[in-house]
Amino acid sequence: MKAVTVTPTIKKRPRSGRFWSTAIRNRYLYMMSLPFVVWVFVFSYLPLWGWTMAFQKFKPGKSFMEQEWVGFDYFKELFRDDMFYQALRNTLAMSGMGLIAGFTVPVIFAILLNEVRVQALKRFVQTISYLPHFVSWVVAAGIISKMLSTDNGIVNDILMGLHIVNEPIQFMGEGKLFWGIVTASDIWKETGWNAIIFLAAIAGIGPELYEAARVDGASRWRQVWHITLPGIRTTIIILLIISIGHLISIGWERQFLLGNNLVRDYSQTLDLYALNYGLGMGRYSFGTAINMFNSLISVVLLFSANGIFKKLTKESIF
Repeated sequence: MKAVTVTPTIKKRPRSGRFWSTAIRNRYLYMMSLPFVVWVFVFSYLPLWGWTMAFQKFKPGKSFMEQEWVGFDYFKELFRDDMFYQALRNTLAMSGMGLIAGFTVPVIFAILLNEVRVQALKRFVQTISYLPHFVSWVVAAGIISKMLSTDNGIVNDILMGLHIVNEPIQFMGEGKLFWGIVTASDIWKETGWNAIIFLAAIAGIGPELYEAARVDGASRWRQVWHITLPGIRTTIIILLIISIGHLISIGWERQFLLGNNLVRDYSQTLDLYALNYGLGMGRYSFGTAINMFNSLISVVLLFSANGIFKKLTKESIF
């Protein structure tokens, strides 16, 4: 007679049961995160109701049902305005320059700082580098304007002292120089702060990898190329995807504080355009349409960048 093997049947717990058991087990973690969830909902998702203003001829003081609905009229007006395309050009140019320079410089700075073996010097340089982050853009813009001034500005004094130029350069009055000034200012202000996360990622790389590489005769450059950079690749890709998602939403503070009437054609971004020609003129619906366009494009860029990197590098943020 053949032996009959009886396979015990395992009852699968329903998914709902697994969910509630996990929720009960982690209830204290969920309770700790609840205030942050409420904060995100109130300040990030609840204001989306205001997007309805873009489809209304909004009049303050009237209730929601009393507003006049105009459909996509303000979007049509937006896409017919030449100033919109000028602001879009400036936004993409400055954000693109900021993405390239403002992302590569902190990585290089973090790697170079990690190679410093004198700890006192390393801490001193790191402290000095991220101090400008805590200076407001109002103060920073004043410092930058004074340094680039034609009247005893240190940059012009150095250029003239080295006989590179014969007369002071109007840095703050040349529109073609404005994009570079904003990018350089952002690098000076944020490089040290942005390098902190890369230094933390480098610190997580096992020291035994470097020891094995030194035993094999690898130079410090080879160690950086084959150990440090691959070790922080995931961090770099995730931050790059997030930065691409914010490519069109670069703010307006730097451009507003460093700009003037001479460089208006190069300094006006989409956010500044919404401020001046939307809120500044009482056209709340028009300003909402501009900001809605910014948000939708940012979402498209985020998902597109995430999909591309997911296919190429198998790394993604979701």
